[in-house]
Amino acid sequence: MKEASWIVNIAGFDFDVTVCSMVLLTCIIIFGFVMYCSRNLQLKPTGKQNLLEMVIDFVRNILASNLPSKEVNNYHLLAFTSFLFVLVSNILGLVTKIGIHNTQGEEISLWKSPTADPLVTLTLATMIILLTNYFGAKKFGFKGYIDNSFFKPVKFLMPVKLMEEFTNVLTLGLRLYGNIYAGEVLLTLIANTGASKGLVTFIPMIPLEMIWIGFSIFIGGIQAYVFVTLSMVYLSHKIAEEH
Repeated sequence: MKEASWIVNIAGFDFDVTVCSMVLLTCIIIFGFVMYCSRNLQLKPTGKQNLLEMVIDFVRNILASNLPSKEVNNYHLLAFTSFLFVLVSNILGLVTKIGIHNTQGEEISLWKSPTADPLVTLTLATMIILLTNYFGAKKFGFKGYIDNSFFKPVKFLMPVKLMEEFTNVLTLGLRLYGNIYAGEVLLTLIANTGASKGLVTFIPMIPLEMIWIGFSIFIGGIQAYVFVTLSMVYLSHKIAEEH
């Protein structure tokens, strides 16, 4: 069965309704989580506040490992937001699978992880790279930033550093997409195999499906960690002065 996206054309532009709705759902989940855990804050955290502070501390440790200590407070909100968005996006497609069949024999997917779409991950990567350049220019001034980032330590490396900006977008975005998409494809294959011959294949595939879901949750967390870590590494290159 060929899988397709739910595309709607508005004013000559194609919109992927599935991706847009799943991105919106991800934002709602994150907003709800933060709001729920941050209500009635206490000096000595307990329960739900502990969970939120654990995530914050985890992300701040990533920043502390890659940025100067004086810069951690300036960028911890960016890292925290990126980590939660990528983490929830990675896991969302594991909750269920919803689809409908159209007249062309295609299955229109109505539920999937946003990060299982390359446009989403490449857009995230592009935003990160643009922000790192912006923060570098904000710190050193435009002229000072260009000189610091592209002409130091030697000027003839400038073409290589320009190409590096594009390769960073590709590696950051496609690494995330590849891992999440592959996980969802395998889950679908396991489910289809389990349903192909009734109880004979359905029962043995249940534990296999559960094991792979657990592994996919682990991979989703690792990929969120890797995404934020690499983002902060790229940022450190932009805000650190070259010698």
